[in-house]
Amino acid sequence: MDYCSSMIKIGIAGGAGYTAGELIRILVNHPQAEIKYIQSESHAGELVSKVHGDLLYLPLTFSAIDFSAIDVLFMCMGHGVSAEFLGKYAVPQRVKIIDLGNDFRLAADANGFVYGLPELARDVIVQSQYIANPGCFATAIELGLLPLAASDRLPAEITVFGVTGSTGAGQKPTTDTHFSNRCNNLSNYKVFTHQHLAEIKETLQRAGAKNPFDLAFVPVRGCHTRGIIINTVLRSNDSKAKWVDLYKSYYQSHPFVCISDEPLYLKQVVNTNYCFIHITQQDRKILITSVIDNLLKGASGQAVQNMNLISGLPETMGLQLKANYF
Repeated sequence: MDYCSSMIKIGIAGGAGYTAGELIRILVNHPQAEIKYIQSESHAGELVSKVHGDLLYLPLTFSAIDFSAIDVLFMCMGHGVSAEFLGKYAVPQRVKIIDLGNDFRLAADANGFVYGLPELARDVIVQSQYIANPGCFATAIELGLLPLAASDRLPAEITVFGVTGSTGAGQKPTTDTHFSNRCNNLSNYKVFTHQHLAEIKETLQRAGAKNPFDLAFVPVRGCHTRGIIINTVLRSNDSKAKWVDLYKSYYQSHPFVCISDEPLYLKQVVNTNYCFIHITQQDRKILITSVIDNLLKGASGQAVQNMNLISGLPETMGLQLKANYF
């Protein structure tokens, strides 16, 4: 079936990083997308495959973007750079923008952006021009708590323990991301102060959480390359069956969230745009486990999901990917 009279013409700003590489990998196989320009100030004029070696078959070079010739602009630059980029270049108002940085996530409406978590704001996203793509940790935690927030059942105290792969730190090497430090190693970082906390709290309040809640988040650097596992601990007198029914009901119309009856493995979602959720209970203690691929559902996959929505395409188009389970 033809959904558009013509292909969606794409420009990508900040095309040298991990999220841009994954975005390109998805879009080159998307039946309604055509990549026209990939911009990188540090690699201008070079073949894209010189940076993204897995794209050796792609005959594109890094170049400036002709904004008059695109329909959608993806911004995959470092945090704080997107606003500067939009101040520097005159992007026509008709061009839809999806920002994968954090510049417009907080109070997105005040900046003319919509917070792009489809499981919360799909009906608003489809009518929007500018999308602030959620952060990776934020996505995994929010999806694990949205049904409770929407029914205003978040408890006053929430404990979250999350482990992320090394690609979540970006492509630029640092002491903490160096292979010899990360391999066979685990370490906490930004305990209780992670930059996604404000985004998470604002989103859960927008979803319907009216009462104050305290979220204690302990992020951990994992010794794997990609994927996030989140374990959220709450206390409740409700039965596990009641919780499972609540979650299945909330997500029944959302194709990329699945509620599992069995404990989860990270590899079940790596290389996909899915979030899998499992709920278990012991006495009053409730454990909600959510797993995502930080580069896909936590970044580029969700960005394409948002592109589909704002372009009037099926939400799942180009994103029906099988996990790297073996």
